[in-house]
Amino acid sequence: MSAKNQFTYPESVDFDRFADTVRRLGRPEGMVDVVLDTDTYNEIDDQFAIAYLLQSSDRLRVRALTAAPFLNHHSESPKDGMERSYEEIFRVLSLMGREDVNGQVYRGADRFLESESEPVPSEAAEKLITLSKEYTGEHPLYVVCIAAPVNIASALLMDPSLRERIVVLWSGGVGLGWPDCQCFNGGQNIASSRVLLESGVPLVLTPGRSVGDHLLTTGPELEYWLRGKNRFCDYIVDKTIREAELFAKTQVWSRPLTDVVPVSWLVDEQFVLDRIEFRPTIEYTRYYSSDPRRPMMRYVYYIKRDLILDDLFGKLARI
Repeated sequence: MSAKNQFTYPESVDFDRFADTVRRLGRPEGMVDVVLDTDTYNEIDDQFAIAYLLQSSDRLRVRALTAAPFLNHHSESPKDGMERSYEEIFRVLSLMGREDVNGQVYRGADRFLESESEPVPSEAAEKLITLSKEYTGEHPLYVVCIAAPVNIASALLMDPSLRERIVVLWSGGVGLGWPDCQCFNGGQNIASSRVLLESGVPLVLTPGRSVGDHLLTTGPELEYWLRGKNRFCDYIVDKTIREAELFAKTQVWSRPLTDVVPVSWLVDEQFVLDRIEFRPTIEYTRYYSSDPRRPMMRYVYYIKRDLILDDLFGKLARI
């Protein structure tokens, strides 16, 4: 490994194990089976991600949609956030005319992890474990997590062998050069973020702040490309504008579609630039810490905004 010749690492660094992880982080070929774990009601980018996934059926096959807990101005508790997300998934499917997927929707955890050793059992975690048994390290199940990774972390705690059968794409954390880790998906439940990062499961990290949040769109752009195309498009344009107006401090505003990025990584390798990095962990102080003995990950450091939105808007308009 070339990095071994350039730097000095502790003798305990297991480069053979890293080589296997890097191999499993290669781009998948052919059809890709996907579980999407989403806090759908939290914002507006999750709805875009669900629709994009379903509209990319030439490449991606949905095995499950799982609702994740969250807590912000749209929920009264993590459980309430999960339930609202569960309902929102069905709303998106109805607007898309995709009620055929209703039987693949599962409730997730009703609370956050309170420790790094005790899982929160749920339909979502149990379904992930069951589905994963159809897959292997050579032919893994891809789990796209666009929420606090409570369901994924719980499943890994319930069945540690799960890491041998899945690859996780997580819209979480921040860019590695960012000074702190104040991020929604990574900071909502640090215990679950740490379980995911420390588990050894093959991980593709698409950080929110400084990377994913560059996938910006605006009201006039949405009106031009999506308004009047179909029921889902009208719904998501209105919802995006309402959400923006809650926070916009000026007449000119934009909204990030951060959680679309990990789906785009699976759709087309041209859409992002990435590299292999040692994965950090998130401390309870909300700062990253690094250690070269931790497993490696694939790290997305740049997105091609126009290419992704061109593909996304085109597919949504064809619903």
